[in-house]
Amino acid sequence: MPYTNPYPDPALQEVTARNRTARQLVNAFSSSTPTLADIWQHVSTALDDTLTLVAQISRLHAELARNRRRYADLMAAARATLAAHHDGESDPLYYLRDELTAQRADNPKPGDEAW
Repeated sequence: MPYTNPYPDPALQEVTARNRTARQLVNAFSSSTPTLADIWQHVSTALDDTLTLVAQISRLHAELARNRRRYADLMAAARATLAAHHDGESDPLYYLRDELTAQRADNPKPGDEAW
């Protein structure tokens, strides 16, 4: 059964486009009513936060995709290890060691040299 994400991805391009439109409106209102410029500055600051959140969501989405792929690769290696053991191969753990080595090479951490 394939994994289905219970949280649909937000339409980040649409969010960014709406943010751009809102910024244009804030600039127009701020220019037309200089006495309220300070108030409109608060709205502009909130719009800045939206762009920061969009960037963070994009980064987290990419990280989640990488982690899902790594998990799927580990599961495949575990299944191959079990099948190799069942078939009586001389080194069934080869598949798991190989995948762990590949993942470590893709994402080195301090102290990994000991492996």
